Amino acid sequence: MFPQRLDSSVAYDIAKAMIDGFNRHYRLFRTESSRARHRFETADWHGQQRAQRERIEFYDLRVREASFRLEREFKAGEQPMDVWHQVKLHYIGLLVNHHQPELAETFFNSVTTKILHRSYFQNDFIFVRPAVSTEYIENEEPTAQPTYRAYYPSQGNMHETLLRVVGDFGLRRAFEDLPRDAGYVADAMSARLGDAKLRANFQLQVLSGLFFRNKGAYVVGKIINGFGEIPFALPILHRQPAPGQSVPAEGKGISSPPDAGKLVIDAALFGEDDLLILFSFARAYFMVDMGIPSAFVQFLRSMMPRMPRAEIYNALGLAKQGKTLFYRDFLHHLRHSTDKFRIAPGIKGMVMLVFDLPSFPYVFKVIKDYYPPQKDTTREQIKGKYLLVKQHDRVGRMADTQEYSEVAFPRERFSDELIAEIEKFAPSQLEISDRDGDGQMEVIIKHVYIERRMIPLNIYLQEAFDQGVTEPAAKDQIERAVVEYGNAIKDLVAANIFPGDMLWKNFGITRHGKVVFYDYDEIEYITDCKFRKVPTPRNEEDEMSGEIWYPVGPKDVFPETFGPFLLGNDAVREVFMKHHADLLDAAFWQRHQARIQAGHVYDVFPYDQQKRFAVMHGPAPAG
Repeated sequence: MFPQRLDSSVAYDIAKAMIDGFNRHYRLFRTESSRARHRFETADWHGQQRAQRERIEFYDLRVREASFRLEREFKAGEQPMDVWHQVKLHYIGLLVNHHQPELAETFFNSVTTKILHRSYFQNDFIFVRPAVSTEYIENEEPTAQPTYRAYYPSQGNMHETLLRVVGDFGLRRAFEDLPRDAGYVADAMSARLGDAKLRANFQLQVLSGLFFRNKGAYVVGKIINGFGEIPFALPILHRQPAPGQSVPAEGKGISSPPDAGKLVIDAALFGEDDLLILFSFARAYFMVDMGIPSAFVQFLRSMMPRMPRAEIYNALGLAKQGKTLFYRDFLHHLRHSTDKFRIAPGIKGMVMLVFDLPSFPYVFKVIKDYYPPQKDTTREQIKGKYLLVKQHDRVGRMADTQEYSEVAFPRERFSDELIAEIEKFAPSQLEISDRDGDGQMEVIIKHVYIERRMIPLNIYLQEAFDQGVTEPAAKDQIERAVVEYGNAIKDLVAANIFPGDMLWKNFGITRHGKVVFYDYDEIEYITDCKFRKVPTPRNEEDEMSGEIWYPVGPKDVFPETFGPFLLGNDAVREVFMKHHADLLDAAFWQRHQARIQAGHVYDVFPYDQQKRFAVMHGPAPAG
């Protein structure tokens, strides 16, 4: 009996060490998130960007720390499996009354799978399904903030209530004119409610944490009236230029004006679609101080029921939990579907092999083993580009990706054509075997990126061409797509990203009509590029030459050469030259490059410019 008690003691100590490791991780994660308030108040935009990048690395650092501790103190990898079974049971016990149990379970999985062999990745030793409910978790500490605050305005005191909503966040930077802005919001809410009678339960529910991202802070909540709920968000910014002072069309970045300083409520966003764009998978993660993240997720899901919980966790910066939930959703979908994985429609990439499951709204991207000569790159360089995007401000224009290793799929769900494609282009990434010994053949992909499926922009345009470019609907579709394409590139420029390969096939259309870039193997920082005009031909031989006769450096870019590759269709050329001819001018790129190098941080708005109060109500008085 004594050895059994000893094993139990070791199992408890391992479980306790793991929960200590998670608690340290979340404490540091929450501290960094809460510091976003001070960076916003002090306009420390570079610090905000740096913190957003660095916070992404926190999780893997803490997992490594915990793994090293378990190996050092307990020789965890040498412990028998009955000890590991007890470890999980003790760990579940330590999650009783824990405020982040779902995150702690994922942390347990991350540490355990780092130590144990894959054959033990089963429900006996890891959390395949959650063991602890996240429903109705409450922080009973006297100083703890509730997840959301409720306000009960009447028809006559909405303005005063909104002043209290904003005031309760206690921002330590003065507003330019908060009563004016609260009046704008009150008017917008009244217009949204229309003639609806205010019911007995009329209230505003507002999440207690401000959502910080880039140069903005967002109040997020919902209006409840009778059986209806209206989600809303109020962006709070440092003062921006008024119309007539270089306010761009939606999608174009601008730099901070010299008089930026006092705060303004910039707009009022209403409805699920506005919130979905704000929390989009193509934007950087928010920083928000959350004692009970599952409660925030539940509140947000009530406002955006079409948004998977996995993507909400991602948007809150809890990407590892997002990965866990995504994979559970994926396995659930596999069990309840019968279609087969296939080579994804569209033009095949030179670097990535892309496949999908028609019934599942994501694509799977595998780095090929071989690249054509014009692609001077390596697997590690490509992985570095994807990491850059993960850590960078995606400004609504670059799709977020989930990165997985050793992903097993049922063999019978793969078409033979797809298997042949992988065997031809990425054989090092493919294994077909019965690794679990249960008689079921599996396809194991060694390394894969997964991202939201979009309609490739070249296919979207081709659909319009097929209708006939003189048809009004087709003409509108072409114009929207081309204008959005240019806006996407200009947003990327504002974020210091040069896409590299700007062909239409590398961009996609989201369900909200936004154009998003998703091919990252050639991206570079704008500040690392050298934008040049094509030199004047020295003689007639140069002018008639079919070859490039002038020297070209590895980071040289000649914007005027984009036209022949992008603008072969007359209808596309007409729209592009009307709205985005400046993209073909090296001077445009050089100006933005110089401003970024000078330290300017551009604003890119996650909502239409026409919703800005400065546009709707005219410029604020000077001074």
